[in-house]
Amino acid sequence: MILKSKDVLGLEDMSAEEILGVLEIASKFRAVFDRPVRNVPIMRGRTVVNFFHEPSTRTRISFELAEKRLSADIVNFSSATSSFKKGETLRDTAENLAAMKIDMLVIRHSSPGSARYLANVLDCSVINAGDGAHEHPTQGLLDIMTMRQRLGDLRGRKVTIIGDIAHSRVARSNIWGLTKLGAEVTLCGPPTMVPAALARLGVEVEYDLRRAVAEADVLNVLRIQLERGAGKTFPGNREYHRMYGITEEIVRSLKPEAFILHPGPMNRDVEIAGEVADGPSQVILDQVANGVAVRMALIYLLSGGDPGALGGVH
Repeated sequence: MILKSKDVLGLEDMSAEEILGVLEIASKFRAVFDRPVRNVPIMRGRTVVNFFHEPSTRTRISFELAEKRLSADIVNFSSATSSFKKGETLRDTAENLAAMKIDMLVIRHSSPGSARYLANVLDCSVINAGDGAHEHPTQGLLDIMTMRQRLGDLRGRKVTIIGDIAHSRVARSNIWGLTKLGAEVTLCGPPTMVPAALARLGVEVEYDLRRAVAEADVLNVLRIQLERGAGKTFPGNREYHRMYGITEEIVRSLKPEAFILHPGPMNRDVEIAGEVADGPSQVILDQVANGVAVRMALIYLLSGGDPGALGGVH
């Protein structure tokens, strides 16, 4: 049994063994993508609700594709057209959905802890698709999968996370996951966006971009989270790009084998130059493809799937 919990709420809760086990299953599902027929009937007859209370494009579509490729029945929930507009609470809405005998709930919500709250209320499995500025575990897993495809074992590898760390749920999931796998993590960005207190998570904090990336194997570039209040601590697009933007000049200073991740959506010519975003050093589309595989793996495992029975998916 790879996952010890009925829910996936954050990488803080997962052991290194669980993380590696999920990624092993994800790699098997990733092989399905190259087949003419990409669907497998593993989740036939099971229902997954995508409960998105916050705007999303990549994560929502990635989960939907993962569910469809596993042949699940899917219900998509949008707060914009729901009873939330009439004052219904999160718990009431979720319990009504659970009463319809669903098997799994994927939730994205602007409030930190919302996924854990529902996991404590509901009998079905809950997957956190992002809760405020707390965690985004599936993004963390797909980022780690992408790094391991290039680097193998991450022990001793140097990963620099750059940008709005203070407001980023992606950063927190990556910090928990990478440090558990033995990577050396450095955080970099403006002092207003990278609190020094984050060093207690077992990472280095560096405010000079060139020093932060000098020995890096991976640059994980984050979006400025204006919707979570980053505008109050943001120096402005031009100034930010001059000080912390990943430009061609920065790329030329990296180790030749170093590569760049970005969870999207990206602000071109703010946190990353357009020519870098389209250049040979980035692996952004690999991240997108791996996201579907990671989400397939989690849904499969939470539904009671047997890891040993996956030989046939190839």
